[in-house]
Amino acid sequence: MPEQTAANRPTLEAVAARAGVSRATVSRVVNGGAGVRQPLVDKVRTAVDELGYVPNHAARSLVTRRHGAVAVIIAEPEFRVFSDPFFAQQLRGISRELTANDIQLVLLWVENESDHGRIARYLAGGHVDGAIAFSLHGDDRLPTLITESKVPTVLGGRPGADAGSLPYVDTDNRGGARAAVHHLVSLGRRTIAHIAGPGDQTSALDRIAGYHDVLIDPDPELLREGHFTEESGARAMAELLDRRPDVDGVFVANDLMALGALRVLRERGLRVPQDVAVVGFDDMDAVVSVSDPALTTVRQDVEGLGRLTVKLLIKLLNRQAGHVPASVIMPTTLVRRASA
Repeated sequence: MPEQTAANRPTLEAVAARAGVSRATVSRVVNGGAGVRQPLVDKVRTAVDELGYVPNHAARSLVTRRHGAVAVIIAEPEFRVFSDPFFAQQLRGISRELTANDIQLVLLWVENESDHGRIARYLAGGHVDGAIAFSLHGDDRLPTLITESKVPTVLGGRPGADAGSLPYVDTDNRGGARAAVHHLVSLGRRTIAHIAGPGDQTSALDRIAGYHDVLIDPDPELLREGHFTEESGARAMAELLDRRPDVDGVFVANDLMALGALRVLRERGLRVPQDVAVVGFDDMDAVVSVSDPALTTVRQDVEGLGRLTVKLLIKLLNRQAGHVPASVIMPTTLVRRASA
């Protein structure tokens, strides 16, 4: 097919003539409108493919006031995102759902406080139809900046108390943690520790709460904080064994930290699960496939979280005036393997 120029680019009228329908019908199909019968939709799509029609997004945005783009804001430094498979899986879900809706993904990093002004200016500049923000921290001003920008936004993860009324999609972190600790108790473990995530993230706080739901008033020395990285999990496990060598069960707040914990247990000559049973959280294939022994963990559908966040944002973009879609909490499942 010859390269298209402004002079020879197929028009809506040409597509309508090829499909045998009206120009208005073609416009509704191309712009994602409703009310067109499926046989006519199929005819229009066939004509679009045959003619190589490419929608004029600039003209369409003048009519629909849509840009066909969504900003995905990650409040983590790049090294964390590229080293943790959780982010890759969540971004895959977001990307696939945006692509299915013919929406472009614009990725924005928030490395530190100095990035807030840049993000706020970009959102306020009218470049995107909406935004998705995830991995927020407790003192992050990002939700406030997003609210002030008036850009429709859905959060990935339950926000803190100061995030206003932005809708969100999250995992049942507290319920998943309860299931993990109940499982360790059912195995007869009596000294159960918890390696938690960062205290400024709600996912970590909810998992701590689930731990406390089952173990009322445990020894504070049984709770150590990590940073959702393998090395921080190893460090926390070493500290636990130094302070409480009688530990016989550990619930770890994510699979990467559980890998670090398993490594330290091996180095100390402790058998898993005979001496210490270990349960993680996430069920990341890239992590559990290399764990030794195979990791018992709480599964959350991370890619599904990404997809559902986009679906909620699309509902928000198409909402009636004043209507905000309800936030969604996705269930978790305990996956039993050899470590507990």
